Amino acid sequence: MSTSDMFMIKVPASTANLGPGFDSIGMALNLYLTLEVELADKWEVIPLSEEMEIFPKDENNFIIKIATETAVKYGKILPPARVKVKSDIPLARGLGSSASAIVAGIELADSLCQLNLSRQEKFEIASEVEGHPDNAGASVFGGLLIACQSSDSVDAIVEHNVDFEIVAVVPREELLTKTARGVLPEELSFGQAVSAGAVSNVLVAALLKKNYRLAGKMMKKDLYHQPYRRELVPHMAIIEEKAPAFGAFGVALSGAGPTILCFVEPGKSQSVISGLQETLSDMDYLSLKVDQAGSKVFSMSGI
Repeated sequence: MSTSDMFMIKVPASTANLGPGFDSIGMALNLYLTLEVELADKWEVIPLSEEMEIFPKDENNFIIKIATETAVKYGKILPPARVKVKSDIPLARGLGSSASAIVAGIELADSLCQLNLSRQEKFEIASEVEGHPDNAGASVFGGLLIACQSSDSVDAIVEHNVDFEIVAVVPREELLTKTARGVLPEELSFGQAVSAGAVSNVLVAALLKKNYRLAGKMMKKDLYHQPYRRELVPHMAIIEEKAPAFGAFGVALSGAGPTILCFVEPGKSQSVISGLQETLSDMDYLSLKVDQAGSKVFSMSGI
């Protein structure tokens, strides 16, 4: 794409872990961070949604910083641009808002500097910045992602043939990842690690085989993080108890929380929302689908 073009970057939200897939399983969701970009004499970031108002409106904006760092990594200088930013993704709610910003910054550098990065390269950069591959990978590739990050590589399998809906139960207060990480144990015993790994393995197999009832069972059996984070999200136990009666086959903490996801058979989302609202009326409810496309860049010339 020529840098003379106006262009749009669209990056999906994501959820991570799905219960026992801690720091290794992610899934893209159809909420989006969107950037409208055109070259300018200096950096200007223009918020188009209320949540974006709190961030710097120049080159100190996190997205621009990531773009600048990505350009430098490839020996390029990032040209200034006017960037209009809009987001549907709730901040600090466990829906991958930071990962989507990282991916947006990488896409911005790729377009402005004509880096021609592959999706795998974008994934590797985003995972390095984020520190784990689940949210970042889901935002890059779309679909369901199972990934492993080691000191010498980041590897992933992406599945786009996922057929269920998601109800996000979103509290109106934030839960910072740092706080949610703080309650986790430093280590698990060998026996606990073996048990936790077995549960995670069955979750992956169940998802790929579309045995969603079994997948939901494994989500509840997580031993890595949900048992320790329950004290921070007291509404989780209520949702686990109530949601199956309304059509959910599984319930899991989204990332570090506090959002809880209900995984639902197609067509049953509204039943789950209506049922849960009777008990938890002080929450926001989002009826979501899996985003299959991942991050995308569109030319806006002639629009």
